[in-house]
Amino acid sequence: MKSTSFQASLAAAVLMAATWLASPVSAQQAQPAAPAPAAAQRPAASPAAAAPLPSAVAPAVPSVATPAAPVPAASTPAAAAPAASSTDAPAAPAPEAAPADAGSRTLKSTAPAMKELSPWVMFMSADFIVKAVMIGLAFASLVTWTVFIAKSIELSVASGKLRSALKKVAEARSLAEAQMALGTKQGILPSFLAAALREARMSAGLSSDAGIKERAASSFAEIVRAEQRRIRIGMGVLATIGSTSPFVGLFGTVWGIMNSFIGISKSQTTNLAVVAPGIAEALLATAIGLVAAIPAVIIYNHFSRVTKSYLELVSRASGASARLLSRDLDRTHGTMHSRAAE
Repeated sequence: MKSTSFQASLAAAVLMAATWLASPVSAQQAQPAAPAPAAAQRPAASPAAAAPLPSAVAPAVPSVATPAAPVPAASTPAAAAPAASSTDAPAAPAPEAAPADAGSRTLKSTAPAMKELSPWVMFMSADFIVKAVMIGLAFASLVTWTVFIAKSIELSVASGKLRSALKKVAEARSLAEAQMALGTKQGILPSFLAAALREARMSAGLSSDAGIKERAASSFAEIVRAEQRRIRIGMGVLATIGSTSPFVGLFGTVWGIMNSFIGISKSQTTNLAVVAPGIAEALLATAIGLVAAIPAVIIYNHFSRVTKSYLELVSRASGASARLLSRDLDRTHGTMHSRAAE
């Protein structure tokens, strides 16, 4: 009887111990299940991360049936922790794309932005002094071509009129006949004829023909010099532009390169992409200076030849007027001698 009651009390004690040991295991199994909603609240970016959770919880089920399972139950949190960390591990490669993009963006931002090096952009980006030089050289080039067009028209018209007038007076026998052939036209040859007639009229009654011719030649020389001054108007401007434009452009280049070196010292870089635009803007001034100077020199030499040809025509007109005056004087003296003989 005592042995039976002892066995019953021992069985009751073992049962109580088993229930007491089983209650912590269930509590420990309930704790790993709590993070499951947090995992469920995560975005669906890592579906593979939620899959290992049942494997971590599954070993806890047989631990309830067998009292000898407390030791694995204690290790379940540790197993759950690596499982949780393993669930986060696949999500780590996703942010790797962001650093790559950020690095590329950083490289792009640090790389110097290349400017479009067109003449207009270089002009707008240049220094104020360099801009003033470029504008002055552009204006000088405009003046050069304006003088070229104006002088070409002027010399062409003047040469044509003078050749036509010389043809008309070639068969004239006296100053009065030459004036009638030319009519009321204005020009260099009518000026010579008018000067010769004026001198002959003012020297009427004088017996010295040499004095009349000398005074007439002096009047002709004044007319020739006045025509030379008139026909050379604008050529001095061409000579000035042709001789000074390269040096003005060089001044703009030196100023621009000086500012470029100052910018290099401030930026503390010798990158060609940073240095090249400023130097290109400075060299543009020299290019514009050459563009203004080369045509000016060529046009000046062209007008020198054309003007020389025109002045030769003027000399022919002066000689024609002097010959007509000499004929009139000889004719007048011949008439006087014939009257005196009668």
